Amino acid sequence: MAEPENTVPEPRANPYLIGHNAAESAYLGAWDGGRLAHAWLIAGPRGIGKATLAYRMARFALSQQADAAAPDMFGGPPAPKSLEMSASHPVFRRIQAMGHSDFRSIERPWSDAKQTKRKTVIGVDEVREIGGFLSMTPAEGAWRALVIDAADEMNNNAANAVLKILEEPPDRALLFLVVHNADRLLPTIRSRCRRLDLRPLTQTQVSTLIGRYRPDIKTADILPLAILADGSIGRALELADEGGISLFRNLIDLLQDAPKFSISKLHALGDQATKGDAFRTLTGLLSWWLARVATLGAQDALQAAPEIIPGERTASSKLASSASPAVWADIWQQVTHLAARTEAINLDKKRSLLAALMKVESAVKA
Repeated sequence: MAEPENTVPEPRANPYLIGHNAAESAYLGAWDGGRLAHAWLIAGPRGIGKATLAYRMARFALSQQADAAAPDMFGGPPAPKSLEMSASHPVFRRIQAMGHSDFRSIERPWSDAKQTKRKTVIGVDEVREIGGFLSMTPAEGAWRALVIDAADEMNNNAANAVLKILEEPPDRALLFLVVHNADRLLPTIRSRCRRLDLRPLTQTQVSTLIGRYRPDIKTADILPLAILADGSIGRALELADEGGISLFRNLIDLLQDAPKFSISKLHALGDQATKGDAFRTLTGLLSWWLARVATLGAQDALQAAPEIIPGERTASSKLASSASPAVWADIWQQVTHLAARTEAINLDKKRSLLAALMKVESAVKA
C-alpha cells in the first residue's frame, strides 16, 4: 500500500500534542517548584502521544539556561505555562535532526541495512554509553537529557545498566522513560522515577488528530476509526493504512447473519486474510469487538453505546442475547490465542480465521 501523503510526524519532529495537559502541568509544576525529578516514567497505551510528550519535556529542559529562573529585583520571570515550542526553534530543529550535543535518544535498533524492520528488544549495546554521556557537564545549557522509547522493550542487561544510572543519578541530567506496559519494567527502576500515567485519548481528540494528519480520509470513516482505535491515534492511522474500516465492514456483514454464517462470505473473508497484514488486522478487530460485546453486555450498555458502522449494533445484540458475557470473554480469549499462535508458528491464515469465526458461530448456536 502506498505511503499516505499526510501522516503523523515522528515524536521528535512533532510540535503538536493534545490530551495530556495534566501531565505537562505536573512537569512544569515540578520545574517551577524546584522539585524536578531526575527520571520520569511516562506510561500508557501505545499510540497516544507518550514519546511526543517525552520529547517536549526534553526540549523544554534543553532550552532553559542555568540562570533562567533566578529571581531578580522584580520577582523573577513568570513561570512557564506550556511545553509548546515552535518547530522553527533552534533547540527543536537540532533535536529533530539528532544534532544537539546535550541530547540522546534510544530506540530498538534496526535489524536490516535498509531500515525496514526493528529488532524486538533494546540491548545493552544501545545503553552502554549513556552513563558517560549523562555524567558529562552540559555543553550548551543547564541540562543533559535522554529519551528511551520504549523502556519496557529493554532486555535484562540493558535494564540493569539503566538501573545503575538511576541508583546514582548524575547532576543536571534528565531521563525520560517511555513505557507501554510499566509492569514489564524492573520494580527498582519504577521506584526511582516520577511516574506520569497518560490516559487514552477521547474519540473527539482522536477524530481531531485524524483530520489533522490524514485529511484524505473520508469523513464517514473518521468516527468509526476513532472508536475502533480505542483512544490511540497511532492505532487509528494504522487501521486506516491497513484498510481496517473496509475489513471491519466485511466482518460485521458476516456476523449479522448469526446464528448461521454465509459460507460464501466466510470464504471471501478468509481469502482476504491471506493478503498482506489483513490477518492481523482482522483478528485484532474481531478480538477487540468480542471484548466490547462481553464488557458492554455485562454492563447492559450495548444499546447505549454508539454504533460503529451500520449493522454493528444488530450483530452485537445477536451475540449478547445468545450467550452470557462470560462465554464471550472465553471466546475472546480463544480467538486471541489462536491469532497469536498463527502468527508465531506461521499457520494457515485463512484456516485460522475460519476456525475463529466458527467458534463465534458455535457459541451463538449453543
